[in-house]
Amino acid sequence: MGEIKNLNLKGKLDVIVAFGVIGIVLMIIIPLPSPVLDILLVLNITFSIVILLITMFTTEVLQFSIFPTLLLITTLFRLGLNISSTRLILKDANAGKVIEAFGSFVTGDNYIVGIIIFLIIIIIQFIVITSGAGRVSEVSARFTLDAMPGKQMSIDADLNAGLIDELTARQRRKNLQAEADFYGAMDGASKFVKGDAIAGIIITIINIIGGIIIGIVMLNMDAKKSMEVYTTLTIGDGLVSQIPALLISTASGILVTRSGSDENFGTLLGKQLTAFPKVIAIASVVLFVMSFTGLPAVPFLVLSAGMGASAYFLYKDEKEKIEVMMESEQAEITEIEKKEPENVSSLISVEPMEIEIGYGLIPLADENSGGDLLQRIASVRRQCAIEMGIVVQPIRIRDNLQLKNNQYVIKIRGTDIAAAELMPNMLLCMDPTGENSDIPGIKTIEPTFGLPAIWINKDQREEAEIKGLTVVDPTTVMVTHLTETIKSHSYELLGRQETKLIVETTKEKYSAVVEELIPDLMTIGEVQKVLQNLLREKVSIKDMVTIMESLADNSRNTKDLELLTEYVRFSLGRTICNGLLDENRGITVATLHPELENYIANNLQKSIQGSYVVIDPDTTQGIFENLKSVLDTVYFNNNQPVVLVSPKIRPAFRRLIEMVFPHIMVISLNEIPNDVEIRTEGVVTL
Repeated sequence: MGEIKNLNLKGKLDVIVAFGVIGIVLMIIIPLPSPVLDILLVLNITFSIVILLITMFTTEVLQFSIFPTLLLITTLFRLGLNISSTRLILKDANAGKVIEAFGSFVTGDNYIVGIIIFLIIIIIQFIVITSGAGRVSEVSARFTLDAMPGKQMSIDADLNAGLIDELTARQRRKNLQAEADFYGAMDGASKFVKGDAIAGIIITIINIIGGIIIGIVMLNMDAKKSMEVYTTLTIGDGLVSQIPALLISTASGILVTRSGSDENFGTLLGKQLTAFPKVIAIASVVLFVMSFTGLPAVPFLVLSAGMGASAYFLYKDEKEKIEVMMESEQAEITEIEKKEPENVSSLISVEPMEIEIGYGLIPLADENSGGDLLQRIASVRRQCAIEMGIVVQPIRIRDNLQLKNNQYVIKIRGTDIAAAELMPNMLLCMDPTGENSDIPGIKTIEPTFGLPAIWINKDQREEAEIKGLTVVDPTTVMVTHLTETIKSHSYELLGRQETKLIVETTKEKYSAVVEELIPDLMTIGEVQKVLQNLLREKVSIKDMVTIMESLADNSRNTKDLELLTEYVRFSLGRTICNGLLDENRGITVATLHPELENYIANNLQKSIQGSYVVIDPDTTQGIFENLKSVLDTVYFNNNQPVVLVSPKIRPAFRRLIEMVFPHIMVISLNEIPNDVEIRTEGVVTL
């Protein structure tokens, strides 16, 4: 017994299966004795029964994903048995006891009946079951492939939302691909069964005609005896091979027509056929009436009584289930009322940032279609951390059928911030100079910077690049728009939780400054407000050590967050001016006339929200017009307009012009390092 246990047959199944497939091929060549053929024929029937039962107890197609390959192997096995049995029938007029028993049982004394039954089985298998299963497989494969982008988006959305982990998402993607492969394989595998049915008909005709000739000519039988022997054996051979084929064809039909469910075929059949007792009761009445129409009364009355009794007991069970369900629902309502605050809390939460896309843009986010939007968005988060020093929470992507087909919307905390439309199969061509805009295409406006642009076909790319135009793909357009939106609204994305994360990260290496500042001098909320003030003017907060040291130095003397922000800006002077310097380490600025500076300084008003300039609308409009005139005549480094003012009025002046001139940087003299040359190219007057 110990030796048998140590054989470990289950662990060697791969070797056994390999030898089995080779044996099937050899069986076609090597003659088999009739006792061995009997065993193999019974094995074929047993195997087909097992396959049929497995398909009835599976709850999803991937539990039996080997079925298409198994269909090929069983078809080859049946053909091998057909060849072996044909060899014995034609050579010895004897193919074993199994074939002889099947033939005698079905034909009896009437060969025509046996042939007709055999042909009916082949017709049922070939035209009805196999053809239908093949069509269902074809349609299922097509719809599964069409639905893959949406399902992929759903998996990625669940992953971004934290509902599933990376391992689960990977497994779901694998199952999604395996399901599509299964239906595609089934579409092709159904052709094997059709070919098997055709081969069965041809083999049957050959056996009958060839057998009768061999019996008369070579075995000296009379015509009647020869026809009796060979017809019986041929019909038996056909039935023994085609009945397992019919079972496996039925199994394939059951497997591909199954809808997604957690229950097997038998359980679903019982539940759904007995779900409506009224239908069974009506059928009972119809059968009862039909028993008085001249038809045989006894069968109709028996079935009517049986269905009537079934309807009664089903109605009784349904009534009891409804009573139990009502009691359960009442208990759930009571429990929900007790836990109401906990249950609805998840409904009021909003995503920090999300992108909604129309159906036509789904391929941009589908990795299987070559889309790289998810990877590009991950790069945007890294870029924002490197350039701005902010931690952007995972950005959720979801499809929205209410949007236009090629539209996307960027949202922050559930509110629309930006939107645009893309042409997913075209390229965006931009020419800021406007000199080469004669290239054919669809005119549009680039969504990020508002530049005139044209959507062109992909084959026009080389022509556009030769003309010196900038050509980008749709994903780049969306990612650039997203990046600039994040930079413009970074102060809105910086909450207390993100601030705490930044502070804790800084504390890992620079614990002294953090422990000195928080919580004795400032709270997390106050640090957050200072950081938001910096981000509002697109000042990077990456150098948290300098920021926190400045706050620790000055927060003992003042609690004014606006003033503390100015102290921090003074400490970050080199960081602020770094992107404004030219190659000679100079900075080009526009300044305010001394009279205008004094006028603004004399009309400042302090509030909880900061400093404001209180002047009449006409004066404000005049300042805006003069400022615009100066900006139009001055060439600034990197096309970044800069206005230099005194430290006293800087916050108030920035707040005055930010609604009309959001892209202008307003800096003070304190923020410019001593080694930087200041070149004044324009003066704004009152």
